[in-house]
Amino acid sequence: MSTAYHPIRRLWEYAVGHRRRIIAATSFSILNKAFDLAPPILIGTAVDVVVRREDSMLSGFGIADTRDQLIVLAILTFIIWLLESLFEYLHSIWWRNLAQTIQHELRIDAYAHTQTLDMRFFEDRSTGGLMAILNDDINQLERFLDGGANNLLQVATTVILVGIGFFGIAWQVAWMAFIPIPLILWGSFRFQRRIAPRYAAVRDQVGVLNGQLSNNLAGIATIKSFTTEDREVARIAAESELYQSANRRAIRLSSAFSPLIRIVILTGFTATLLVGGFRALDGQLAVGAYSVMVFLTQRLLWPLTRLGETFDLFQRAMASTNRVLDLLAIRPIITSGATPLPRGAVDGHLKFDRVDFAYVDGYPVLDSVDIDMPAGHTIAIVGATGAGKTTIIKLLLRFYDPTGGKVDLDGHSLSELDLEDLRSAIGLVSQDVFLFHGTVRENIAYARPDASMEDIVSAAAVAEAHEFIEGLPQGYDTIVGERGQKLSGGQRQRLSIARAVLADPPILILDEATSSVDNETEAAIQRSLERISVDRTTIVIAHRLSTIRNADRIYVLDGGKVVEQGTHEHLVATDGLYASLWKVQTGQAVPWHVG
Repeated sequence: MSTAYHPIRRLWEYAVGHRRRIIAATSFSILNKAFDLAPPILIGTAVDVVVRREDSMLSGFGIADTRDQLIVLAILTFIIWLLESLFEYLHSIWWRNLAQTIQHELRIDAYAHTQTLDMRFFEDRSTGGLMAILNDDINQLERFLDGGANNLLQVATTVILVGIGFFGIAWQVAWMAFIPIPLILWGSFRFQRRIAPRYAAVRDQVGVLNGQLSNNLAGIATIKSFTTEDREVARIAAESELYQSANRRAIRLSSAFSPLIRIVILTGFTATLLVGGFRALDGQLAVGAYSVMVFLTQRLLWPLTRLGETFDLFQRAMASTNRVLDLLAIRPIITSGATPLPRGAVDGHLKFDRVDFAYVDGYPVLDSVDIDMPAGHTIAIVGATGAGKTTIIKLLLRFYDPTGGKVDLDGHSLSELDLEDLRSAIGLVSQDVFLFHGTVRENIAYARPDASMEDIVSAAAVAEAHEFIEGLPQGYDTIVGERGQKLSGGQRQRLSIARAVLADPPILILDEATSSVDNETEAAIQRSLERISVDRTTIVIAHRLSTIRNADRIYVLDGGKVVEQGTHEHLVATDGLYASLWKVQTGQAVPWHVG
């Protein structure tokens, strides 16, 4: 979908499944306004009956008696008001339900689509900015569909129907009432062009502000520990002032629209009042017709005073619509392969074949990396910070694709495999454990929500988490808090291991799983890892070399290259980089650089 399209066209194309409902709601708005314009005609007809009596317009329909004419008018009035009320109810309920439906579907579609996008997309954008699109922008569109769409339709209906009626009654006066309309339309379109970029700037700035707020709330512990509350308040205030300034620029222009429109409208109404009145006094225009024209002129021109408010709402909605649909238009770079990978058929033989990778062109992270991970073996990858260990994990999970070479699983390139099957075959226990706001039980069962309580407890026992869970206030039903903040680092880590045990993947990745815990907790976690790594391919990323002594093969990365490989004993005997790291960690040597 081209972003060069007008937002209305883009929204129409998106809402293809609701076009009949949109047409029905539009019809109800038009019919409501049509019947709303009838009372001034009935009033003019009643004046005509009272003034001209048996010579009134209604006498031409065979109703001679003036009393009968008034009774007919009363019956018509009742029917017309009843229909007007009916269609007002229908357009209100249809537009409002339609607004809620499109709001719901657009938010779910946008969120679901966001989940298909690459990790690179999320690393380049703030969470708050995405929240502004998924929440604020979609709500802005809902507000327009809830009332603004109906207002625009009714203004258009009024102009058309009143125009037809005016020129049928007295074209000599009608054109004067329509003098302001071209000026109003010209001003409205000019207003649209000038206000659109201002509202786009408002939406962009609210995304920045939301991003900063989200970032600060996530890092509240850091803010408090460094006592930087005042500095962060000042930072939020600065972003909020920019948002306020962007809004003021838009408000300055939008607020001037309605007063200017009223002045233009006044000329049309005054002209109709005076010229029509002079013609009625001279007998060139019936009193009833004059009454109709005065009432309809007010009905024609007065709603146009709200056009500025409606266009204001419209432009806000269109700026938001573009942002949401632009998000939907982003295509993922990482796409699923066509080859299925049933979990039961996974052996778990992984191989990196001369793999190159760079997050940014010209800055390689991996350089011709060859790593062989036989099925059922435990493979360890070690190296200094920035050596490329985390990138290995991202390539295995296909968060990124290699820029050179390939990664295979059981003889198939990862790019050929069904992406969901691939990731389901891999369990990740990360040093940065993410727990969802919910119970301990729900977090352990995240990969298998249908798991029995017996299976959950069994997985917790394997992860040596059952004992501490039982000591929590509500046991397995204890709420862990957002990101598991009510638990210690070691407790969160063991829940993460329990989650992996319950998922029972054929391939397990342990990313610095014991890097931030005490020695006792490390020993408990190490025992858990040894149990769950049996009969499955296990990749261990570690700084603490004591945790990978028993690995079948250890690969040492340095500067994005594999510089050493072998068993622990072999690498220590080789007296290379690994041996140096081992001596430092076991106290046999002092690191040459501190800091």
